Formats: sequence, structure tokens, C-alpha cells
Amino acid sequence: MYHHCYGKYAIAAVNVFTMEQVHGLFAAAQKFEAPVIVQITPAARNYAHPIMLMAMVKAAAAIYPDVVYAIHLDHGIESHVFDAIEQGYTSVMIDASHDPFEQNIARTKAVVEKAHPRGLVVEAELGLLSGVEDDLDIEDHDAFYTNPLQAKEFVKRTGCDSLAVAVGTSHGAYKFSGGQGIQFHILEKIQQELPAYPLVLHGSSLVDKHEVAMINQYGGNLKEDAAGVTDAELQKSIQYGICKVNIATDLRLLWTRVHRAFFAQTPELFDPVVPGKKYMEAYQEFMGKRFEVLGATGNSVAIKSIYYAQK
Repeated sequence: MYHHCYGKYAIAAVNVFTMEQVHGLFAAAQKFEAPVIVQITPAARNYAHPIMLMAMVKAAAAIYPDVVYAIHLDHGIESHVFDAIEQGYTSVMIDASHDPFEQNIARTKAVVEKAHPRGLVVEAELGLLSGVEDDLDIEDHDAFYTNPLQAKEFVKRTGCDSLAVAVGTSHGAYKFSGGQGIQFHILEKIQQELPAYPLVLHGSSLVDKHEVAMINQYGGNLKEDAAGVTDAELQKSIQYGICKVNIATDLRLLWTRVHRAFFAQTPELFDPVVPGKKYMEAYQEFMGKRFEVLGATGNSVAIKSIYYAQK
């Protein structure tokens, strides 16, 4: 996937928790012929159980047989990573970014040595993102950007297959509290040190202000300054080696807006199936637009042809 997309488009890596999200993601990927990375966090595994999540993904793959996808563990520690390796994931992330540099290297290298013989790829993270995602909570003053020279040394010494970099984004709905946006001068320097190497952008949701306004209209209380990564920023980042774009917050906002609006407009109803269907429909529409922005639409066919040719 990364070899095919590098410098041309990015692959959406989407966090899933529920059946509706799995359905929506696979339906959209098949409809728009876009490769996807199905992301499962430790929090999702605690919520739905790892066996249930894997069963839903495999079922979706059978229902939507044309989808090109990978199954990725997001923000894992060793216990999560080693379990995911045994469970049949195709990609794992070891997040030791909060550790000192040498300890991050040691922990990442240990995971690489465990995963590579099994054919899995490993994502690591260097630098910290502020914000909140699941059980991850890092204050702004503790966040720091990825050092380009350290990035080169880190990849060389660990053998990791992709690197999540801290270049200004953050987790949650308030990504750019200072309005600074992505630090492209840092991203450019990282690419210079790691040419043709796949980089990952965490905290990449759009955070549509219209969705925020709709949520508040129907009883929500989100801050109006919630802001995400713009389409132009995402497209520009692809030129600097971003191959994987993580999306989670947008689908949570979408879920909230659909359900708040539904029950506010039809307070006499209580069946979860009706808003569930509306959410899946809205999910497909949203992901179709994201695929278009990332340039991923239509690329599944090419990836499959390369894969089968290699086999």
C-alpha cells in the first residue's frame, strides 16, 4: 500500500468501535474503490472485545469482497501488540513516544523483531501529540515536534516500517488551539532525512464546523473553536511523504450529530436501528469525500493487480 501511494495519495486509517462503523467503512471503501486501514485501539478492544472486533472485520471482508484493507493496532503497548500479532492483524503500532529516545528505540526494536518474522509491518511514533484520544491524554506543554535527525536515526536503529510524526496536529476535536496548523518546514526536513519512507499523520480529522454547529443546535455543548486539519493541508502533506492519515474524531462527531438530530426531531421513537442506518449512510458519504481529498479513490484495483502479480 505505502509503496503504491507514496507521493501520490494517502490511505485513510479509520478507527472503528462498532458494527455500524465497520459496515460504513467497508461499504464506502468498496463503493469508491479506495484502500483503507481498519484501525483498532486498545480502548476499542476493551469496549467490544478483541474477538468481537476481529469477527466483525472478517465478516465485513466477506460481505464486501472487493475491499483492499489492512488491520492495524493503533497506539498499543507491548501486551496489546503481541496479542494483535497472534490474532492476525497485519500491522501494529507500538507507541513509546512518551519514553526517552533510547527507551523508545529499544521498545520499538523489540516489537519489530517479533512482528517481522510473522510478516507484519510496524508503525512507531517519535514526538508527542497533544490532545485526547481514548485513554491517551497529553497536555500541550508536554507535546513536542519530531526531530528530523532523530527520526533518521530512529528508523535506522529500530527497523520500523512507518513513522508517526508530531508536526502540529493533536488528538481530539481541538487540533490547533493556537491556529498554527501543520508545520510543513519540519515535515519537509523529515522527508529529506527519510526519502521515500512512509510517514503517518495522527490527529488528522477535519472537524467540520457545520457538524459542530449541528451538534450544538440539538443540545450539544462543543466549543465553537473546535478545529481540525484542512483539506489543503492534507493534500500538501502527501507531497512530503505522508502515506497514512488517521481519522477518528470526525466519525465520532458524525455519530453524535446523527443521533442527536434524530432523537430531537423524532422524540417519540426509540429504536436504535433507524438512526443506526442513518449513521451508516452518512458514514459512507463522509468517507467518500475523504477518499477524494486524499486522492485514494479508485486505487484499490491497481493495488490488487500488483499484489496478485507478486504472488
